Amino acid sequence: MREIVFDTETTGLSFAGGDRLVEIGCVEMINRVETGRTFHAYYHPERNMPAEAQAVHGISEAFLSDKPKFADACGDLIEFLGDAPLVAHNAGFDFSFLNGELTRCGRPIIHVKRMVDTLQIARSRHPGAKHTLDALCSRFGVDRSHRVLHGALLDAQLLAQVYVELLGGRQIGLGLVSDAPVVQATQVAVRRAVTVRPPRAFRPSDAELAAHAAFVSKLQDPIWGVAAFE
Repeated sequence: MREIVFDTETTGLSFAGGDRLVEIGCVEMINRVETGRTFHAYYHPERNMPAEAQAVHGISEAFLSDKPKFADACGDLIEFLGDAPLVAHNAGFDFSFLNGELTRCGRPIIHVKRMVDTLQIARSRHPGAKHTLDALCSRFGVDRSHRVLHGALLDAQLLAQVYVELLGGRQIGLGLVSDAPVVQATQVAVRRAVTVRPPRAFRPSDAELAAHAAFVSKLQDPIWGVAAFE
């Protein structure tokens, strides 16, 4: 199964409010294992970059000044995405910007049935815990030491590791369980030779009892007294 884990960076929080997508990073996975194929692109937002947004991802207007507009360069992105499910953290946000840009340039949108939201998965698996990407990386031991600012490709790569852990751990992509033949256990009855031994006689003989009584009668001041033997 092919899946795309992706993340976006934007000029703000609302496409409907005039914000635009400026960066997207995608990681290809097949059977929940990263293939090494990625897609990464910056887009000119055709508007200014608010200082609050730049403080989050570090992308400036000057940096984006020579980048292509989404409408002029989205063909490669659409081809990379194909018809695979798209995995994102708080996926509704990323989908709103991705579909907003696609709609703006007259391209078909991506159906929400293809959306996989790791935030919802994390909330169902670990209710009451923190569910930010940083918190999930800490929970699952994913190294995020090189994450100083948000970056679409870096965050997608971290999320790909978190996604696998949320679904059961790194071993799920190896196919060891699903590909292994099912072996039915069969019980086989085997007749074994049994040696029958005669019962042992545990009752002492009259001679043994007499010998024991004679021995006890010679004891000097026994701790149990002699009345019991009279």
